[in-house]
Amino acid sequence: MDITIFTTVLPHDDPDASLLFYRDTLGFEVRSDVGHGRMRWITVGPVNQPGTSILLAPPAADPGITEDERRTIAEMMAKGTYGWIQLATPDLDATFEKVQASRAEVVQEPTDQPYGVRDCAFRDPAGNMIRIQEVR
Repeated sequence: MDITIFTTVLPHDDPDASLLFYRDTLGFEVRSDVGHGRMRWITVGPVNQPGTSILLAPPAADPGITEDERRTIAEMMAKGTYGWIQLATPDLDATFEKVQASRAEVVQEPTDQPYGVRDCAFRDPAGNMIRIQEVR
């Protein structure tokens, strides 16, 4: 089999704030922006990786989700426990400084983990956990 990761999905509750974070702070390119108002599906990805994308989507847009499930999703997003992604960079300190300067919520400063990884963590505007690992 030849399987690759093409797209992963993260929820957003403010498409403009999410766009600013992923495009302007992380430097991802916008590949598509479909919909209007808060009901927008925005695809972003690293400029040098055209085959890998993140779809920023309105949470619970599926008509099969109940109102109770919508409330649960909204509560989990508010706590930052609904969506997350792990990214990588060759220069964690420079990346951390740039993301921190954007006023993103810092969850963890660059740290050498006991399992051999050096990483940091932020929350995006929707509360999604963004962990960034240094590639050595």
